[in-house]
Amino acid sequence: MLQQTQVSTVVPYYDKWLRRFPDFASVARASQNDVLHAWQGLGYYNRARNLRAAARIVRDRHSGILPRDIAAIRELPGVGRYTANAVATFAFNQPLPIVEANSSRVLARLFDIRVPINSAIGREKLWENAAQLVPTRNAARFNSALIDLGALVCLPDKPKCSICPAKKFCRAKNPGALPIKKSKPRTKRLVERHAFVVSNGRVLLEQSSARWRGMWILPPLKLDGLEPSNFQAPAIHVSTFPFTHHQITLVVYRRVTINRIGPAQQWFESIDHIAMPSPHRRAAQLLLNAKQVA
Repeated sequence: MLQQTQVSTVVPYYDKWLRRFPDFASVARASQNDVLHAWQGLGYYNRARNLRAAARIVRDRHSGILPRDIAAIRELPGVGRYTANAVATFAFNQPLPIVEANSSRVLARLFDIRVPINSAIGREKLWENAAQLVPTRNAARFNSALIDLGALVCLPDKPKCSICPAKKFCRAKNPGALPIKKSKPRTKRLVERHAFVVSNGRVLLEQSSARWRGMWILPPLKLDGLEPSNFQAPAIHVSTFPFTHHQITLVVYRRVTINRIGPAQQWFESIDHIAMPSPHRRAAQLLLNAKQVA
């Protein structure tokens, strides 16, 4: 959950997740819909799919117990170097380095790294320097302290150098100018059009095979090349949300009942317990509530 997501956002989801899925076995036997439903709101849904796949491997190959061996951890779906090292360090106190947003800022300043830290060369420099620092004992405490140092003292804009316990060892002459990063790609703007279809108290949804694979969305409208202003039917819902390097405008149009639905489509009497991406759930819920009031 902490991949690409802040701790403050993760904590309530983490607590709720553990109440629903207390161990690997419970995740492994859950349906994809149940796992995605529990994850919804956190985004980056491939993490949830990978977690379910990893839980099944742990159940089938490791008797339901997470292996301590770092190589075995790295073999699990969705687990890269950072996640594997973090698990091995905090779960098993293994002396392995951790490089994440906060610790990478500390390392860039301590070692005065003058290349973009989000480049291949920069990332390797961070990992090499982190490996030099990690102690053979109490690695979990050390790594936790390094992360907290970045979160509380070695801040992005105004680092508190005067109270930093590592200021004697810091090689950066101008800490505020570090770390160096490559510019982010320009945000692309997209308009996506979908239909709202209700019949006999049921709403029509389509299971996505693309961005939100396995989740249920409002059926997409194929209107290539048309802007909402040029489409004759008025939109009944418009909202905007970010997605990676995109800003997406979701435009929903009302459609009358159709006689034949597509193979990936299904009628639902309730959307409470199905996995839906947040923008589509909000739109559907608002429109359903408005229909009930009307």
